[in-house]
Amino acid sequence: MALVLLSATLAAQGVFSNKTQSILEKVIQDYPNHFRNIKGELISQEHQTAEYRSTLQLPGSPSCIVVLTGGQGMTSNEGYAWNCIVLDSESFTAARDRFQQIYNQLSNSIVTTSAQKTFILSGVYETPDEAKKCTRVVFSLLPGVGDMKRLKVGLSLHQVGNKWRIMVSVNDRDNPDDVQGAVTVN
Repeated sequence: MALVLLSATLAAQGVFSNKTQSILEKVIQDYPNHFRNIKGELISQEHQTAEYRSTLQLPGSPSCIVVLTGGQGMTSNEGYAWNCIVLDSESFTAARDRFQQIYNQLSNSIVTTSAQKTFILSGVYETPDEAKKCTRVVFSLLPGVGDMKRLKVGLSLHQVGNKWRIMVSVNDRDNPDDVQGAVTVN
């Protein structure tokens, strides 16, 4: 009976059991390597920003990229991000519902890093509002220790032209808007 209760508790927490969560866990595990192991071919390079195709793609995603910002020797300005478009939809209702589904999958999920440390994704849900044009939930890894304390997982829903776009990002910037990418890549 205790085993059944434990299984139900872990399932309710959203343990990384589906493909989306499994890929996100692999992305987070590669963060200490500056996403070196998931960085594919160079897409573009401009000033101090380079965009690469990601070798890890979320199921059904039209675009996942790795973005590196800052130059060599400028470690305080260096940034690393993995950005993934999850959905483009003309329907706000469909996008809002998918946004909530993804939030439910990620919230309180357990992440095990390559160093065998365990973290929980924690973020406060915000209900999307069509009039606001943008909704963002930022997940932190708890407990926030070492290099992982800077890491953030972002889930956003925003209007792009006449479509609604859902994106998932993993980055080390306090302001996720500091790291561009995946918004313009097709």
